[in-house]
Amino acid sequence: MSRSAHPAGPRHGDVLPEGHYAAPPADLNDLDPRVWARTVARDGDGVVTVGGLPVTRLAEEFGTPAYFLDEEDFRARCRAWTDAFEGADVFYAGKAFLSRAVVRWLREEGLNLDVCSGGELATALAAGMPADRIAMHGNNKSPDEIERAVAAGVGRIVLDSYQEIVRVAHTAERLGRRQRVQIRVTVGVEAHTHEFIATAHEDQKFGLALADGQAAEAVRRVLKLDSLELVGIHSHIGSQIFDMAGFEVSARRVVGLLTEIRDEHGVQLPEIDLGGGLGIAYTPDDDPREPYEIAKALRDIVSRECTAAGLAVPRLSVEPGRAIVGPTAFTLYEVGTVKELEGLRTYVSVDGGMSDNIRTALYDAEYSVALASRASSAEPVLSRVVGKHCESGDIVVRDAYLPADLAVGDLLAVPATGAYCRAMASNYNHVLRPPVVAVADGGAREIVRRETEEDLLRLDVG
Repeated sequence: MSRSAHPAGPRHGDVLPEGHYAAPPADLNDLDPRVWARTVARDGDGVVTVGGLPVTRLAEEFGTPAYFLDEEDFRARCRAWTDAFEGADVFYAGKAFLSRAVVRWLREEGLNLDVCSGGELATALAAGMPADRIAMHGNNKSPDEIERAVAAGVGRIVLDSYQEIVRVAHTAERLGRRQRVQIRVTVGVEAHTHEFIATAHEDQKFGLALADGQAAEAVRRVLKLDSLELVGIHSHIGSQIFDMAGFEVSARRVVGLLTEIRDEHGVQLPEIDLGGGLGIAYTPDDDPREPYEIAKALRDIVSRECTAAGLAVPRLSVEPGRAIVGPTAFTLYEVGTVKELEGLRTYVSVDGGMSDNIRTALYDAEYSVALASRASSAEPVLSRVVGKHCESGDIVVRDAYLPADLAVGDLLAVPATGAYCRAMASNYNHVLRPPVVAVADGGAREIVRRETEEDLLRLDVG
């Protein structure tokens, strides 16, 4: 592997074109534990390892790009959430990343599963998740998806519209079932997150608004239908949230609705779901909360509001997805070209990009990156890691420091890519989607295999 140096872009102390102050880490070889999976380290030769396996060997066996998932870390995070929320229900949000192996891990670790499509439901059932531990979400569930969910006996369907109330009720009646349901409520909380992932203010597609009485009317309609059993209210305020203040406002408003339901209908609903959306560390600047802190804060909020309203405290549910799987995986790339733009930055092109991680282009998401195939004592250079796609917005890591001797053939690792990377992957430019490789007990295995050109052509029947 070549080690030839390339001309350097801006150094420490320079001002980036966007106006951000350049501040490289003290040591480019450090792997900050806040952004890397638990078993990630460097070996004596400076090669990044996961579960004791060097990425150089993993790249030879599985190729690049590839997602490497630390199964030990995934299971430990599952246990941390179930321990913190003892006496409550933890639903893993399958949209973050789902596969049959993940479903088996969830089942074995005692978590429930939230799905939002027929494909996610099929994966859950195929992997043996008991249907009564599955919740079915989605703002526009098809008649087929509703029928499959009711027929399977899912533990809850989260209703998202007036039309869906009718569809689920008719399906349950026809199948001779009484389906447990929750109503998704938009509570008017503007979460401190990207506009496209804030989901509880009124001007968006999810749920029934609390402010204009839609949620209360939905409750009236559901309670009149014998084929539906209303068990609770659901709220979700956004994604990648660090501040608990939004949850406090959301809980207060949801408990207010529970109070109105009790006063109008004489019914006290037994469940409240405050959703997920808790943030993780993508860079060392992020400061996520631990599950026990989140559990204590949410329990205190709900208990306080219920006590003030004279309500019995309902059973609490939460839906971590990113918070479990996000930190457990990293994406491994091979460097293909290195280009210096004098006075600006160095562009480092890798063999993946927006087809395996759309979040930077879609949400302006920030990521960290590290030279993984060796250590380096070279000077840090302001760099932009970009992909191989025919788009100027094909950016993996917008601004990062990499060593000046970075060369073609080096391996780069981008941490915290377990959530919404493989799940949102595409075949743009007919690029093949990478595999997901689980590492555990000193071994590695594909749990989602790499796509082949035959896979692409098999669907092309023209």
